[in-house]
Amino acid sequence: MTATPSICDLSATDLARAIAGGELSARAAVEAHLARIAEQNPQLAAFVTIDADGARRAADICDAAAAPIGPLHGVPVGVKDLTDTAGLRTTYGSVLFRDHVPAADDLVVNRLRRAGAIVVGKTNTPEFGFGAVCTNTLCGPTRNPFNPELTSGGSSGGSAVAVAAGMVPLAHGTDFGGSVRTPASFCDVASIRPTPGRIPSPRRPLGWDMLATHGFLARRVDDLELALSVSAGSDAEDPLSTAIVGDDRSLGGRPRIAVTPDFGVAPVARDVRARFATACDALAGIAEIASSSPDCGGAIETFRTLRAAHIANSYGELLGTRRAELTPTVIWNIEAAAKLSAEDYLNAERRRTAIYRSFRDLFSRADVLVAPAASVFPWPNETSDVTSIDGAALETPIDYLAVTFIVSLVGFPVLTVPVRREAGELPFGIQIIAPPGCEARLFAVGRIIENELGFSHRWPRLR
Repeated sequence: MTATPSICDLSATDLARAIAGGELSARAAVEAHLARIAEQNPQLAAFVTIDADGARRAADICDAAAAPIGPLHGVPVGVKDLTDTAGLRTTYGSVLFRDHVPAADDLVVNRLRRAGAIVVGKTNTPEFGFGAVCTNTLCGPTRNPFNPELTSGGSSGGSAVAVAAGMVPLAHGTDFGGSVRTPASFCDVASIRPTPGRIPSPRRPLGWDMLATHGFLARRVDDLELALSVSAGSDAEDPLSTAIVGDDRSLGGRPRIAVTPDFGVAPVARDVRARFATACDALAGIAEIASSSPDCGGAIETFRTLRAAHIANSYGELLGTRRAELTPTVIWNIEAAAKLSAEDYLNAERRRTAIYRSFRDLFSRADVLVAPAASVFPWPNETSDVTSIDGAALETPIDYLAVTFIVSLVGFPVLTVPVRREAGELPFGIQIIAPPGCEARLFAVGRIIENELGFSHRWPRLR
């Protein structure tokens, strides 16, 4: 190994503490992680763009500072290539933007930098974030570090692999229907999809759109809490960020955990159900467990409608002008909206509201709700979409995401942690869900599960 293993093994929290305490320089941390990237990225394709010179300059600034710049002082991070980085190529996973260099950081990147984080590069994503396999015409497929023949998941697969393989201790992601949670489950890392608006998106054209959020991936729960702490906070240009009302409360003893394998409607593979049942048995040792689910009738059709409308609104113009340069997945996503009417859209919003209220009712009886973080295990990179589960055909290419997109639909925050696994078993994670604004509750429960049950990251053999 050319990298220093002890540095790349550190969590973001421990690394920040070591640099702030003078035990380690930011430059040494950056060099170690750049060496790990140089060693592993050619095989895994986690990064589409690497900014070694920029990272070194930022590290030297950290080391020259009289005091720590912020809580992430000197910590190398990856930023998903859907998110703007000033002076650093941002392709959105599309050949249409292969040479695009933004003039300004997205707010979340700005806040990470202000906290002392050092952006070492941009992590891979399918075109515009739409795709089951993390690949595009510029880079990929991003390969699963536990079996490079398998997918890392979409669409934050680059970030998940970068964290799982020790290329960075912390990476930014985005999540529309499961885009931090599915890769986290496939790659044995933790993730946070916070309440929409918790991390503001002041440039978002649809200000009240709560389907997509920024998030993070890391190897430890504490790192996710740290990342959220420096990136959260209201912004007047994002209406969602000014309206978060949480009801966080002390757990007061053993957590009350409701569990559901499928929300009553999501297609979930038999082998995933078996692993989830084993995880629930383990949870019973540290919590009061009850099988329960919100009423999610119609949720799959509702999400399909809203997602198609949003994608067509954002990218529909490209279908007429640049169709030949778009990936088939993006074309399908845009065309799915062609037959929708205003009535279809409003009926979907009506059903979404009913599902949201059913979720709210469940949390009068439980502290958190736990569900699988993926409906299937990773599949070969050559298979572009999941078209069936256990031999039953799916109606659309996104239905395998129902176990995650149902939570996106109602805007509840979700922490994902990997479960224990036996030798030879593929990684698998669980979603821990709480009411809006209750991320502190998620982190508290996540730490209990991580520390007492050993539900945490294990290194791939590629190391």
